[in-house]
Amino acid sequence: MHTAVGSLEERWRLHANRRTIIASCLVGYLSVILYVGIIQPPHNFPIDTLVSVPEGSSLQAVAKDMEEHGVVRSAFVLRFLIGIMGEERSVRAGDYIFKQPRDIFSVARVLAFGEFGLEPTRIRIHEGAMTKEMALIFDAQLERFDEDRFLTEALPHEGYLFPDTYFFMPNATESTVLEALRHNFDQQIAIIAPEIASSTHSLDELVIMASIVEREARNSKDRRMIAGVLWNRLERNMPLQVDVTFLYTIGKGTFDLTTADLLSDSPYNTYVQKGLPPTPIGSPSLDSLEAALHPTENSYLYYLADNTGVTHFSKTYQEHLRKKLRYLGT
Repeated sequence: MHTAVGSLEERWRLHANRRTIIASCLVGYLSVILYVGIIQPPHNFPIDTLVSVPEGSSLQAVAKDMEEHGVVRSAFVLRFLIGIMGEERSVRAGDYIFKQPRDIFSVARVLAFGEFGLEPTRIRIHEGAMTKEMALIFDAQLERFDEDRFLTEALPHEGYLFPDTYFFMPNATESTVLEALRHNFDQQIAIIAPEIASSTHSLDELVIMASIVEREARNSKDRRMIAGVLWNRLERNMPLQVDVTFLYTIGKGTFDLTTADLLSDSPYNTYVQKGLPPTPIGSPSLDSLEAALHPTENSYLYYLADNTGVTHFSKTYQEHLRKKLRYLGT
């Protein structure tokens, strides 16, 4: 009897290592299956893409939506994890964004505690930008931004959307953007409001002039000089004859304009139409607004920029032609 028991014990000991190895392999295999099939992020995980949880959504609906959007592999497991966190009835509604793939445990925690992951996006609007240029910039960086709707709403505010560096949340809409740009303009104008009130020109006239000066000059000194020249021409009932208005209407610069362009009856054709264009042609900087408001008094009626960017001024058309030949060869 003792011999048989001893034999069984010996056989048990001999096979213990084998059983341990098999059990370990089985556990490891199941762990891999569990991780690959449930825990790890899906291959199409939505990085830097807004994922929304609508207000009042049930946990079941949220979990299913997360699975459909590639955030998790299993809606059932996500529901279970959020449930054991005790947050089944309080999944935080709102927009979420993930900067990198997250496993299902992390996603459950994010949803349960409202870790939205939203960070401001830095967007620069350059001086002189037109609303159609702004629309392209914002549309490329803000997922909820509607380019067409922005253009419709912003066009009446052309020139009154201040160029600056802005920080918007990734879920900002066109209405949010428009409000911020217009509010910034109003704040900037408030700085020089007393001077505008005492000016001989209206705010609209100053903004239109500033939008032209913005594109015509590269520095403060030239802006003030050119503003003086353009006001001089208007006072003498001369057409402004600036090419930059064609950039606004047909997108052509000086060297692309044709005779037909120069003879068109467009209200923005300052070769044919006298006075200021009907609207600004872009959003001027505060420096250009101040140049329009406080131009350098001079007796010049013409100007041109040479190939190095230096601006030359003339009092007569004959003098202007001589300088054009000298500096531009035409």
